[in-house]
Amino acid sequence: MRLRRNLTALSFLAPALAGILVFFLYPLLSAVWFSFTKFDLLTVPRWVGLANYRRMAEDPYLWQSIRNTLWMVAVFVPVRIVSAIGLSLLLSRLKQGAGFFRTIFYLPALAPPVAATIAFVYLLKPGTGPVNAFLARLGIEGPLWFNSPDWSKPSLVLLGLWGIGDLMIIFLAAVLGVPASLYEAAALDGANAWHRFRYVTLPTIRPVILFAAVTGVIYTLQYFDQAAVAGSIASGQAVTGGGISSSFGFPEGSTFTYPLWLYTVGFRYHALGYANAMAIALFVVAFAVTVILLRRSKAFSGEEQ
Repeated sequence: MRLRRNLTALSFLAPALAGILVFFLYPLLSAVWFSFTKFDLLTVPRWVGLANYRRMAEDPYLWQSIRNTLWMVAVFVPVRIVSAIGLSLLLSRLKQGAGFFRTIFYLPALAPPVAATIAFVYLLKPGTGPVNAFLARLGIEGPLWFNSPDWSKPSLVLLGLWGIGDLMIIFLAAVLGVPASLYEAAALDGANAWHRFRYVTLPTIRPVILFAAVTGVIYTLQYFDQAAVAGSIASGQAVTGGGISSSFGFPEGSTFTYPLWLYTVGFRYHALGYANAMAIALFVVAFAVTVILLRRSKAFSGEEQ
């Protein structure tokens, strides 16, 4: 009977297990193997040991892409979380038109990333964009946005905040789920608005903040589409259809993220062994950051390790 139950359970799990083996485990193990080889899709992979990993330490473009990606993680993730919390708190206090404003704020999240990036680049175009034209009417000289190495990454952050609706909805559900009795008890104890937010709202929505931090870091470590499209469009040399733009990272490599350099190495220079080594390093870093965030969350909440 026990064997029959186990076989029955295994039969139901078989499709999922097959999918995990074929689409996750096998590609992962293949990537690990190819990371120790010299491989270009045209010749038989040749074992080179740790050569690809040693090459990473000597690649100046790789380190530039790491700096850009870490900047995005350090700035974009906290700003996105704080903005989503603030917007959700604002919407939770609306008495009239709450559904309308929730829809308005959520709609940008439905825009395809490539189309949204193209539109954003043209809105922020230094010479003819409506944003700088509006600033000029106020007597303010607008920056070069995506055409400036100092403003390109902040412009990508603004682009990300424009599509913040998906995270806002998650935080809104968490904020609305805070028991009203907790706020009433805090008010009776003399807590003001800041104290109620600090000691009632934040501890209650802490799991959602952790979720947003983990998914945000993983997403930003893989930041690709918007950086590739923004750099290409801003330079005026965007490719059509598909392929690799010669202007990736424009301007001056400021939008060259780690995944963008990985893609360039693999499909422009055909160094797929080196690209697999970069992919494995990215996987290890993302996994390590996730574990650290989860462990720090336990320590922060006072739970025993």
